[in-house]
Amino acid sequence: MNNLLHDSYLNNDKIPNVLFVDDEIKIRKGINRLFQQFQVPWTYSLADGVDEALEILQEQEVDAVVSDLRMPDRDGLELLSFLRNNPLWSDLPVIILTGIGNPALKSQALDMGATDLLSKPVNPDELLARIRSALHIKKCQDIIKMQGAHLDELVLQRTETIAAIQLDLVWRLGNAAEFRSNETNHHVVRVGHYSKIIAEKLGMEKDFIDLIFLASPLHDLGKITIPESIVLKNGPLTYEEWKIMKTHSRNGQEMLNTKTFAQAPTGRVLNEILHKEGNTFLDMAADIAGAHHEQWNGSGYPHGKRQEEIPLSARIVIISDVYDALRSNRTFRLEIGPGETLELMRLENNCRFDPDIFAIFEQSLADFQDIHYQYRDVGNKRMAEVTSFHRIT
Repeated sequence: MNNLLHDSYLNNDKIPNVLFVDDEIKIRKGINRLFQQFQVPWTYSLADGVDEALEILQEQEVDAVVSDLRMPDRDGLELLSFLRNNPLWSDLPVIILTGIGNPALKSQALDMGATDLLSKPVNPDELLARIRSALHIKKCQDIIKMQGAHLDELVLQRTETIAAIQLDLVWRLGNAAEFRSNETNHHVVRVGHYSKIIAEKLGMEKDFIDLIFLASPLHDLGKITIPESIVLKNGPLTYEEWKIMKTHSRNGQEMLNTKTFAQAPTGRVLNEILHKEGNTFLDMAADIAGAHHEQWNGSGYPHGKRQEEIPLSARIVIISDVYDALRSNRTFRLEIGPGETLELMRLENNCRFDPDIFAIFEQSLADFQDIHYQYRDVGNKRMAEVTSFHRIT
């Protein structure tokens, strides 16, 4: 907390409130006269026992409690125990008054968290001094809490800022492969959202959901290694061009697996941390980049993996990527409508797609269409010959 905030709290107009608890009416009347005589700079409430004290605590903000120790039914120790075990009042200053000459009982009260002890009959000046001390303690505690809350807010704001920067950076990096064409400028954003939806409906843990949302936009990072003449070709690819195009999966995986800090002097500690803890984000991103063109029946590339050999994250992105590719304008065709897209993808289910994940996808079509509309592309539509299904991405 800065000094201005600190000073404004110390000098605010909040009037402290003291709760006095005693079952003897003559004691309560005496406290009332005492507080009025000395014109104490606080408000106060009087309770005839623990039950009434708890009612007051529920209704009012209390800054300090002064309680008799021995009372019928529920005594001061019960009140103290209740306060110390309740998060709302666990640090509320409590002064215990007792006329019992029992050192063990007084020690018990202190052990239970009593702020102070006073013996009856109470000297008025001493009582007022102890209350002032308790209220000062409460004010200091409130300042510490306020500082903590302020710090937590700053940390949360900074964390949210870092997360936003991280997400923006990932999307920009993922979009690097598409940057040379304005026709799919939100493709990676949509794929991230689609993949998150599927992961959520699969019942995956939050860490997995967060990671796939961040990692899936990097699925086509390897395309930055492919010549523009191939990526942006307005028509079918030749056999040799297609061989080059297919290398983007392996290239992307290798880029994301590379230990870029390995030779950097300042990177030694970072490498040790990554080696010890692992970088789950890059691991998942590399898995997705390397396997998002594998197919459920083993006919995909680059490794011909099949079924569960394909990482779960990649099996999710395969569906998200294909859906968005069909629904987007490309250099060789216009976007395809949602109905026709579903028909085309159903033809590939159990061959190209994991059937269990595909079932989740079909249940999520309304969500996918919302995402597609929310992050729709703004670009030129160029029509060309529609080629074979493998050319959709």
